[in-house]
Amino acid sequence: MAKTITFAMLHMTVAFSVAYLLSGSLLVGGAIALVEPAINTVVYFFHEKVWDHIRNQRADGHPSGLMPACSGALGPV
Repeated sequence: MAKTITFAMLHMTVAFSVAYLLSGSLLVGGAIALVEPAINTVVYFFHEKVWDHIRNQRADGHPSGLMPACSGALGPV
């Protein structure tokens, strides 16, 4: 979780700087710096969860990292 929090702080700093330089407005820069990185941080958290799942699947012997969707449910194809 610490990695996610530090990433969020860094991202907000960059987002504010870019938005402020483009708009010249502290209000616009601040709003963008809060909203966009907050959403991106949540997405990043779940992205890490998906990759952890894939890593665990590979460790369990599934070379693609994903379980077959219909493992035998449709019979021989």
